[in-house]
Amino acid sequence: MAKQKNEKNIQTNEAKQKNTNGKNRPGKSKKGILNKKQTNKKTTTNKPTKGKKAPKERMPKTPDIGVRIAFLGGLNEVGKNMTLYECGDDMILVDCGLAFPEPDMLGVDLVIPDFTYVEQNVNKIKGIFITHGHEDHIGGLAYLIQRVNIPVYGTKLTIGLIENKLREHKILDIAKLNVIKPKDKIKLGCFEVEAIHVNHSIPDALALAINTPAGLILQTGDFKIDTTPIDGDVIDLARIAKLGEKGVLCLLADSTNAQRPGYTASERTVGESFARLFQKADGKRLIVATFASNIHRVQQIIDVAKSVGRKVALSGRSLENVVETASKLGYLNVPEGILVSIDSVSRYPHDKLVIITTGSQGEPMSALYRMAFSEHRRVEIGTGDYVIISATPIPGNEKTVGKVVDELLKRGAEVVYEKMYDVHVSGHACQEELRLIMSLAKPKFFIPVHGEQKHLRSHAQLAESMGIAPGNIYIADNGKQVELTKRKMSVVEDVPAGKVFVDGYGVGDVGSAVIRERKRLAEDGLIIINAVIERDTGMLVSGPDIVSRGFVYVRDSEQLIAEAKLVAQIVIDECIHEGVIEWGAIRNRIRDDISRLLYDRTKRNPMVIPIINSI
Repeated sequence: MAKQKNEKNIQTNEAKQKNTNGKNRPGKSKKGILNKKQTNKKTTTNKPTKGKKAPKERMPKTPDIGVRIAFLGGLNEVGKNMTLYECGDDMILVDCGLAFPEPDMLGVDLVIPDFTYVEQNVNKIKGIFITHGHEDHIGGLAYLIQRVNIPVYGTKLTIGLIENKLREHKILDIAKLNVIKPKDKIKLGCFEVEAIHVNHSIPDALALAINTPAGLILQTGDFKIDTTPIDGDVIDLARIAKLGEKGVLCLLADSTNAQRPGYTASERTVGESFARLFQKADGKRLIVATFASNIHRVQQIIDVAKSVGRKVALSGRSLENVVETASKLGYLNVPEGILVSIDSVSRYPHDKLVIITTGSQGEPMSALYRMAFSEHRRVEIGTGDYVIISATPIPGNEKTVGKVVDELLKRGAEVVYEKMYDVHVSGHACQEELRLIMSLAKPKFFIPVHGEQKHLRSHAQLAESMGIAPGNIYIADNGKQVELTKRKMSVVEDVPAGKVFVDGYGVGDVGSAVIRERKRLAEDGLIIINAVIERDTGMLVSGPDIVSRGFVYVRDSEQLIAEAKLVAQIVIDECIHEGVIEWGAIRNRIRDDISRLLYDRTKRNPMVIPIINSI
């Protein structure tokens, strides 16, 4: 029934377009064309050829105006969300997040989107809209602004969190930050963007209704439908329904929980669980790990702590920054005198203290991780501790979180984690909520976003079950670009998109080749061959000496080291005999011969680095 209705609407729209041809369209009406011909000095008349009928004059078709959507991040991965919209000479961006490195990205601190396509079109970019203040949506913004300083639009809390990040990067003074609120409409070139309030695990989250010459595009951002939110501000379903009545060309919707049936539980259920657990932990010190940005969760912890007469300490720089910003902007209500410094926790009895900490994902160097491994400067975990991990592991983090839980248990702490006692609810919509958004928006085209392949495919199947034609659904990937018109959706040329590694102060200077070298060093170790050659004669003065790091212990492998020295000496003697005096050629021959020897003897491939010095 929905499919038939959709097809009927398409036909109706096409009929309307045919009827309106020639009305209020300069240069396209029949009268306009004739007038244009009359102004020419020379006119021609089409005469029918003998035996042929004169061609019938056809009304010119209305050209489809297209808008392009390029996906720069956030598809087939968790994090680094970034989408680009293009129409004519105008472009806008939505979100600019980061992703945390995978285990094989050795030494990498952060992963951000590739900004190449944005930099190539810097003159077209009108601004960037940020849907909410989570790291996977704002974490890459400081790196983008350093390259392309474009206006930024976001809600009050989102902009406040962005300011903290830009201040750390010392670029806050140059940034063009604009605070918007739900129902605001911002006109940028051929785009008009309307902000729509949605519920998520952070306040001030937005969906975006993007009006384009091709039609209306609705991008949900991260959302869920919470009828009893902590702040009392329910998602604006009425506005989404009204947009659906007017006509939504394309829907881009959050796919994170597309595999989960039913509805996402309200955030208030977590507060009820906290109340029960705090009573259960009577006599013990409470340590609650959660996402720093989950302000509603922090609020509930503070409220329950106050009700049972406990003080609250914060551990983790990101958490402290978020609490300070949220309190200042009025999104967090912290009773006077309830917060105490983490440096003073030893002065309070265990049954009078709650510590809120970062590290719910088991991140190395996070506060909870350091507590678990006895590296925290103020908190020592023991039998008097009751630890609540109020989060679900992000895909890929399960093993890391499990490792932290094991260490906490070894130290005698009681640990509540994952789905135990309902200490966490998702900030993302489940299947029935996704169905509701589709039924209200009534999109012609659908593109699932924000998730791995399994999430995107499940969401696409859900859309098909709602009556959206399979040909009107597209599962995209990073680097893909689609073009939308009133009539069709088509895949066009790819755009540059990939992973840029941030390592310390370096951005992009660590590439896949460096990562491969690090992996090789980590797996097989390093062998250094050092020799000194007389510059004029080419004779060997000293060495070759061999240093092993992460490959074999020299004292336990004296025979292998001796063989390697002999091979290096033979190569150097051969080069002298052959008149080879180029150091690079000598180093390459040493590297190749010793690599073969070591593999034959050990079946390992350590990195071999010959160093030739001359005197």
